Amino acid sequence: MLSRLLLDPFALPFMRRALIEVLLLGALAGGVGVFVVLRRLAFLADALTHAVFPGVVIGYLVSGQSGIVPGALVFAVLAAVLFTVAAARARVGQDAALAILLTSFFGLGVVLVSRQRSYTADLTTFLFGRVLTVDSAQITQTAVVAVAVGLVLYALRKELLLRTFDQQTAQAMGYRVVLLDLVLNLMIALVVVAAVKAVGTILSIALLVVPAAAARLLSDRLLVVTGLAVLFGMLGGWLGLAASYEASINHGVRLASGATVVLALVVFYLLALGVGPLVRRRWRRGARLPEDVADVDELPAGRLAPGARTGGGVR
Repeated sequence: MLSRLLLDPFALPFMRRALIEVLLLGALAGGVGVFVVLRRLAFLADALTHAVFPGVVIGYLVSGQSGIVPGALVFAVLAAVLFTVAAARARVGQDAALAILLTSFFGLGVVLVSRQRSYTADLTTFLFGRVLTVDSAQITQTAVVAVAVGLVLYALRKELLLRTFDQQTAQAMGYRVVLLDLVLNLMIALVVVAAVKAVGTILSIALLVVPAAAARLLSDRLLVVTGLAVLFGMLGGWLGLAASYEASINHGVRLASGATVVLALVVFYLLALGVGPLVRRRWRRGARLPEDVADVDELPAGRLAPGARTGGGVR
């Protein structure tokens, strides 16, 4: 019974491609999402999902489906750079900069898409994606983005961790904090671009925030939080696709695959919310943290994450 529910749907080629795509997206968004949650950048992720919308529309109008990712990439990079520059200026707060970017870019996208005859259908596709229609080229694009982002996260893990917990110390040590912020913002933008065709510009924020938030409820250890976020992202994608297939094919209840994936992630969050205090208490009774593992609740102000002083970085 369990095998039929979890494995049989993916014997079909289009379901197998969708599964590979959501597994890649789950791992990619889970890793980056940890920094989104720790830095409290969920609103930034939300703004970027809206900011890529005009790029998606322009790319679609110019080159059809093949132009969606390049168009989204251009506007994602533009939005990340503009936000980083605006937020670095003391006279403009981050919330104001985000609000300006979100409304202006998304408004431009709506104006562009409203000029088309199939306005409603196209808008729905752009906003919510079609994960069951992904092809091998899109999977390759997502895999390339995942590898590139993973390498950057690994190379700058100590610097990004230091910036997350102690900005003043990072500046005093000579790190270019604005450049580190730009790198993180660009990685968030790349996740949104990678997810735009599969789950759309709106639902991609769930991939970034929900798995990491659920993992954060279960542990204070950074490595554990990261591993759980990646696991939740991948498992939510798998279960969401399986549930939507089972409901639609065997029970006659049509469920949007991308939205069902998001709901599966939310279920993980609710479960973590319920058992989180017990799990964290058990973790804290365990052995002392290893030297290379940061406890995200017990880093005092003015102190560095363990190991943050070593390694090359952005200076």
